[in-house]
Amino acid sequence: MTGHDCLWKEGFRRTLSHHQILIIGGGAAGIAAATSLHKRNMSLDIAVVEPSDTHYYQPGWTMVGGGVFSQDMTARPMVSVMPPYVTHIVGAVATFQPEQNQVTLQDETTLSYEFLIVAAGCKIGWTAIEGLEETLGKNGVTSNYRHDLAPYTWKLVQTMQGKEAIFTQPPMPIKCAGAPQKAMYLSCSAWRSAGKLENINVTFCNAGKVLFGCATYVPALMEYVTDYGINLEFGSNLVQVDGHNQIAFFLTASPGEETRIIERKFDMLHVCPPQIAPDFIVESPLASVGGWMAVDPQTMQSTVADNIFGLGDVTSTPNAKTAAAARKQAPLVAENLLALMAKKAMPKAYDGYGSCPLTVEHGKIILAEFGYGGKVMPSFPWDSTKPRRAAWTLKKSVLPWVYWNAMLKGREWLTRVST
Repeated sequence: MTGHDCLWKEGFRRTLSHHQILIIGGGAAGIAAATSLHKRNMSLDIAVVEPSDTHYYQPGWTMVGGGVFSQDMTARPMVSVMPPYVTHIVGAVATFQPEQNQVTLQDETTLSYEFLIVAAGCKIGWTAIEGLEETLGKNGVTSNYRHDLAPYTWKLVQTMQGKEAIFTQPPMPIKCAGAPQKAMYLSCSAWRSAGKLENINVTFCNAGKVLFGCATYVPALMEYVTDYGINLEFGSNLVQVDGHNQIAFFLTASPGEETRIIERKFDMLHVCPPQIAPDFIVESPLASVGGWMAVDPQTMQSTVADNIFGLGDVTSTPNAKTAAAARKQAPLVAENLLALMAKKAMPKAYDGYGSCPLTVEHGKIILAEFGYGGKVMPSFPWDSTKPRRAAWTLKKSVLPWVYWNAMLKGREWLTRVST
């Protein structure tokens, strides 16, 4: 083989694979965007870049940790949810070259596109807390933010013999801002039913200053905090875990005082880890100052390149990072991208909608729904600040079905957006 032949074959391996629309991420947001686009124009050439072989229904992990769902209910093979009309590219992104309309994968494959949608999700920062990774899943340390750990949460709740239970929340933003509280309330609910709650000290260590970002729902949540006897520790950020000795270390910042490290003994520690954008976003020209993908908060169009859109957890929009937000954003991005293709004005504006079904007890949920600026945006004709059995049924039986059979199939239920 000549040197020229070697160069040719190497060049062939790296030859551009071109697609009309390239989507980065095969999670909830990415697949919903693909199906929404196909629904509107079945002739589109769409490719989805996704390295994982499993697709997870992440909103269900809270219910696994609360003994309501089985672990298997929240996972399906990626091949079973990837739409048959898209090209599934199994690979991980390394870099973006928006000025050339190209993306390079970690195996050095280069992809080109006419339009790009980034739905890459966020990165869970397990290593940001010293000592956490090596003790997860043992020594009473758990987290509903990982599929394989959620069953351990429920095991700890059921077998709890000690007195100290700690639930943590890091600085924002995180996936589903209410998830750390959901784990706590369901644990308290189970302990009360078992007659154990009065003998357990439950503490919520929150790095932030408020219980919940949308103030309208705080009074209702505080009723449960009081009823369960939960100790609230604001300005308390988990920075280290000594699993063997069951000690958690918190950086505290009380008003008017210098920051200091507080040690807390625990028998059960439920951790919500800090979360950031994936490295290939943070280090890319698409990133904002904070590392998230920079997009217009109404159109979801990149502020870097007109032919790029973002949606889901990866974006810089100041809304709650929830599956409900992605459900709303997907058809909006589809409409705006197709309008751009047709050289028309983008017709849809995202209002920041997100939903957080707060599982305050087994059998009842406060269905928090809100948009930009904390505006309450209920989908149902009821007072959304009240805990309801109907909302529990929605979370337990309706929303999982909607996710698998509607959101990922292009059936855009509960997705009304502004014009």
